[in-house]
Amino acid sequence: MAREICLRQLAVRPRTRAELAGALARRGISEEAATEVLDRYDEVGIIDDAAFARAWVTSRHAGRGLARRALANELRQRGVDGDTASEALGELDETTEAETARALVERKLRTARGEPDAVFRRLVGMLARKGYPPGVAIRAVKDALAAQSAEAAEFAEQIDADALTAAETEIDR
Repeated sequence: MAREICLRQLAVRPRTRAELAGALARRGISEEAATEVLDRYDEVGIIDDAAFARAWVTSRHAGRGLARRALANELRQRGVDGDTASEALGELDETTEAETARALVERKLRTARGEPDAVFRRLVGMLARKGYPPGVAIRAVKDALAAQSAEAAEFAEQIDADALTAAETEIDR
């Protein structure tokens, strides 16, 4: 029974050991039986939290544009331990993260309407919800606005990204 439950879960999408353990517990499978099945699946490589974490980071960063902070939170929610998550997130460097932020902003900027300050706030907020640190978000939006139009460039010139980042950091404390 425990094997069937695990295989059905894995047929939908890859799962972490913790997710499978939770599914087995919800179905009333004893902890002993669950551990036995999960240990065997670990042995033969059916469950591999490290591979799951690497694939999750690659997929969610490319597909949804999520930053390391948001990805770390998602991995934690799926039961991936901190070391395994850190290793997977290590493959996503700051340069890649900044490039992704800029691409997200440029894509949203094409359809953005309103005053430059309102557009700025909306875009920085969008990046913040995706887990980008304030400095990365502010710089990405400032650079994209500067490249968009003369009015937006004039607004962007007035933005002191370092001061805003310092203010955000103070608020977070």
